[in-house]
Amino acid sequence: MTPSPDLVVQTDQLSKIFRVGFWGKRVTVVEGLNLDVRRGEVFGFLGPNGAGKTTTLKMLMGLIYPTSGQAWLFGKDLGDPQSKARLGFLPESPYFYDYLTSREFLRFYGHLFGLWGAALDKRIDELLELVGMTPAKDLQLRKFSKGMLQRVGIAQALINDPELVVLDEPMSGLDPIGRKEVRDLILRLKESGKTVLFSSHILHDAEVLCDRVAMILKGRLVACGRVTDLLDEGASHPVELVVDRLTQEGLAHLRPLADKVVVQGDRILIVLKSQQQVGAALEIVRAAKACLVSLNPQKGSLEDLFIREVEGHRSSTER
Repeated sequence: MTPSPDLVVQTDQLSKIFRVGFWGKRVTVVEGLNLDVRRGEVFGFLGPNGAGKTTTLKMLMGLIYPTSGQAWLFGKDLGDPQSKARLGFLPESPYFYDYLTSREFLRFYGHLFGLWGAALDKRIDELLELVGMTPAKDLQLRKFSKGMLQRVGIAQALINDPELVVLDEPMSGLDPIGRKEVRDLILRLKESGKTVLFSSHILHDAEVLCDRVAMILKGRLVACGRVTDLLDEGASHPVELVVDRLTQEGLAHLRPLADKVVVQGDRILIVLKSQQQVGAALEIVRAAKACLVSLNPQKGSLEDLFIREVEGHRSSTER
C-alpha cells in the first residue's frame, strides 16, 4: 500500500503479537488492522476492554513496535520526527508529576517541544482557559479530581498546537459532568480544525461526537464507516405506536404485526417489528376508529450494532 498525504493516520495489515508466560505463548492482540483517519474529522476507535485499542494507539505513537504490517502519520513513516511534532497524545493512564501546579506542568511539556518565554506563557494561559482550569492554575496536581486531571492532560496534549490529537479512553472513570466537559472539549477541537482520534468503550459518547468510527473486537476490525451508515446497514428498526381507545377486535388484528404490546387502561403501546408494517398498522387503527396518540420510529445505536457484531462473532466461533 502507498501512503496517502491526504490521510492523517493510515495502517496496512497492522498486527501485534505478544509472547507471554514461561513458554512464550504467542498471543495476537491486533491482527491485520486497516484504518484511515481523514483531516478535520473526529474518529472513534471503539471496542470492549481488551479489544486491542490501546495497543494499536501505542504502535501509532511509536511506544511499541508492530509485529507486522505498516502505519503512517501524515503520509510519513511512524519513526519520522516531523510527524511526531504534529501530534498530541494523552494516554489512558498518564503519570503526572503531582507536586507541580498546572502552569508548571504545562511549562515542563512546553520546554520538551522547544517552547520558551512569553510565547509559552501565552500558550499556557490560552490552554488553561480552553479546558476551564484557569482558577486552578496555581494548584498542585495532587489536589485535582479525576476530571480535573483529565482536562489538564488534554491541555498537555495541545501544548504544541498539534494537527492530530490522540486520546486513549478520555472519558474512562469520569462522572457524567466530567464526561460532558471532555465531550465539549473534543467538539471545540474539531471546530478549531484539529483532527481527533480517540478510543473508547463508551459507545454513546462516540455516537454523539464522531464523524466516523471503527469497531474492533478481539484485535480484528469488525466495522468501519460513518455512524449513520453503520446504523442503517442491515438493521431493521422497530416503531413504537401509541393508540387510545382501541377495540379488542382491532388489537387482535394488530398483535401479529407486533413484537410487544403493553396495555395501560385505554392506552396501548404497540412495538412494530419494522417500519414496513406501519401502513398496515395505521389501516387497522383507522378501521377500528381508534385515536392515534404517537408514532415513533426507534433509531438504531452503536450499542445495538456492537451487540450484533459480538453475537455474530460468537456464532462463527462456535461453528
